[in-house]
Order: sequence, then C-alpha cells, then structure tokens
Amino acid sequence: MIAEFLLPDLGEGLPEAEIVQWLVAQGDDVRLNQPIAEVETAKAIVELPSPFAGTVSALHAAAGDVVEVGSPLIAFEVEAPASTPGAAPEPGPAGAGRAEPEPPLPNLVGYGAAPRGTGRPQRRARAGARPDELQVTQTAAAQVMHDAPHDVVTPLRDDVGDERPRSTPPVRAYARERGVDLALVEASGVTGIIRRDDIDQFLAGRTLSAPGASPADAQRVPPAGAGRAAGDRETRLPIRGVRKHTAAAMVRSAFTAPHVTTFLEVDVTEATRFVASLRTDRRLDGHRVGIMAVAAKAVCLALRAEPTLNAAWDEEAGEIVQYHYVNLGIAAATERGLVVPHVADADSLSLIELADEIGRLAETARSGRTSPSALSGGTFSITNFGVFGIDAGTPILNPGEAGILGLGSVRRRPWEHEGDIVLRDVMTLSLSFDHRLVDGQQASRFLTAVGDILREPGRALLFG
Repeated sequence: MIAEFLLPDLGEGLPEAEIVQWLVAQGDDVRLNQPIAEVETAKAIVELPSPFAGTVSALHAAAGDVVEVGSPLIAFEVEAPASTPGAAPEPGPAGAGRAEPEPPLPNLVGYGAAPRGTGRPQRRARAGARPDELQVTQTAAAQVMHDAPHDVVTPLRDDVGDERPRSTPPVRAYARERGVDLALVEASGVTGIIRRDDIDQFLAGRTLSAPGASPADAQRVPPAGAGRAAGDRETRLPIRGVRKHTAAAMVRSAFTAPHVTTFLEVDVTEATRFVASLRTDRRLDGHRVGIMAVAAKAVCLALRAEPTLNAAWDEEAGEIVQYHYVNLGIAAATERGLVVPHVADADSLSLIELADEIGRLAETARSGRTSPSALSGGTFSITNFGVFGIDAGTPILNPGEAGILGLGSVRRRPWEHEGDIVLRDVMTLSLSFDHRLVDGQQASRFLTAVGDILREPGRALLFG
C-alpha cells in the first residue's frame, strides 16, 4: 500500500520549509527514522527522518521547492497492516458502496499534519545556471573520469552511497544554482569542507580546460553571492530563510519594546591576564576560554542581583514573567544571517563548561545545524561585535527578552591606573533593555556589576 508523508510542523508554528536536498531517491529502500531530506525553515537547517519503513515510490517536491506544512512531501510503498485472523468485515449500511477508510499507520510524533492548502509545491524564483556553465560541468564530469589514473576512479554522487561531499547548505545552494556537482569539487582547506571559493575555482579551471576556451572565459564565472539577474547595475536577492526571519523579528522588537541603551567603559586588563593564564594551564588543554566566556559568566552572576533583566513582558496575561534560570542567547553571524542560539541553564554551568558550550553553539550555527528549539526560549542575550573591530553599538533586543549586552573590542589605551597614566586593556559594554520592565537604575546596577567582574575577576566570589 502507498503511505503519504506530509511535511510536519518543525516547531514554532512555521508555515513552510524549503527543500535543501533529498537524501533518498525514488526506488530506494528506507528504514524507519532514516534521514530522507534536509529542509530549511526560517530558523535552521534540519534533517527529516522517515516515519515509515518501505520503498520510496514518489518525491512530491524537488530541491529548491518551498513546501507548505501539511502538504504531501514523499510517498512510500509499505506493507499493509496484517488483519486479525478470523475477523470478518462488519456489514455496512444498505446501499453503501464505499469502503471504510484504512486506519492511519503509526508514525513519529508530530508527523501527519493536516494540509493547510491544496496547491502543489511552488518553486522559488531564482537564478538558474547559464547554458555555458552547464556545458562546462558536463565536460568536467567526462574529463574527470577520463583523466583519472587507471587504478583510481572518481565516483559521482550517485555512486557514493551515504558519503556526500561536505559543505554548508548555502554552498550547496550556490553550487546548485550554477549546475555544479559537488562530488567533482575538491575542498581547498584542511577541514575537507567545500566553500564557495572552491566552486569558483572549479568553474574557472574547467572553463579554461574546455575545448576552445580562452583565459577571458574564466572571468565570466558569476561572483559569490550573485542572485537573480537584474541588469549590470544591480543584483536582486530573494528575501528568505534566516534573513527573512531575522528582519521580521527585529522590526517586531523595535516597534514593540521601548529600547534604551547605556554604555560603560571598563579596564579589563586583569580579565585578559586571567584568560591568558588559563590558556597556559595544561589541565585545561582542549578548552578555549576567552573574554566572551568570562563576560557570559559575569552576566549570569549579575542577573542574580538584578533579576529584572532576566524577565519577559506578557502582554496578553498582563504580567511580568521573571525567570529563575538563565537561558543565555549567544548571537552568531553565519553565512545565512544572524542567529541567536541559547545556552540552556547557563547559570548552573562553570566557567569552563560555559566556554565549551559557547564554542559548540558557534560551530553548530556556522554549519547551519542549529535546531529550532535552541533558537527559542532565551531569557537574556550577548552579542560580540568587538570581533569585527567595533568599539560600541546599540544592540536590538531579541524578541521576548528584557536585555542584551554588547561587547566591544578590547583595545590597548592610555588609562588612569593607581594615580598614573599607563597603557591598559579597555572594553566598552553596551546594554540595551526594555524600559517597560527595567528602569535606568536597575540597568545601571546590572551593567556596573558586569563591569566590576571584568575589571576584577575575583569579585565573582562575592556572588557565591
């Protein structure tokens, strides 16, 4: 019998998702919970596990299609449920000519959403690969198989089974738009992950090696990030994915919560010395503790003294919700846009555990693998624009949170210290807060507490 799999709600009530790539093809035998596709929502790239064990009979959407939640995604040929021995069908009403509907097959929790629309999946408008680029790729595929040594065979994608070229979702989309099979592209870095530059070099090199090609042909490779063509004077990029979600969230935050930002310059020389001493401690090999982790720990401790910053405004209930835990959001800049995954119960972690978790979150975010659950439920956030050489800014609140702390760059500056002017490490802290929940006095006390810990890390002991 045929079992249809409808696109489930992947969390947070998101209405649609884009098919990044299929991990199975028509005719493949699939086991229960086997990943069958990668889909991109407005928040993250997620893998869909199969709710059935059987054979793929049809794919109802192609890579790049945008599918509504509840719409048919894939069909499986599965074994019909065994009937009970000796059981006879109950007689229906007189004149009934239609068979009773078959009971639904068991599947994973959350799957089987009711369709929200009757339309077929619609493909997003996007730039397709140029005919000359498709020809180059086809020529390249033939040359790879022809030029390879007799004892080495370069497999194409269909021949490699579960092994797929390693790359990020934006890079896969970039290659798909240019008609490039990533199985033919060699990664230039030591990590083995294919980047956009590798695709550009592949196209340029294969264009030069194509029959009758000239060096000038290599210059026709589209630049990284090229979108839908609109002439020589402009480029149009579709608003979707993380960028679309971030834009909506920032507008909602700016026009809902009255933002106020306050600043504090802090001498963090002792904090930087503390971090340097930890890096030379052999007992901490494998752990990377930076000024970001120290600031995160300082925030968790300061929120104990000023819980108004760890709260939310519930408009519908007419209540202020104060949290007795800290889910610390860490803003991360990725190729897909800004995401803010959170460290759950950050206040219960040690400095080393917090540093490890921040590093793990950043790596997961850059690879596009952050789960939707990690992108919601934060209670306070930190953004580090100092890594871009910026001294200060006015960060926008993550919707639903009362505060966000911005960390500026650490600069060596002349500073008054013990009656003398000496060079010290100085950082500017920027605190934005929701003035509906937090008054200036409370925000100032919180920012001062964070600054005190960064100025003298030993003061953390005062918070127990």
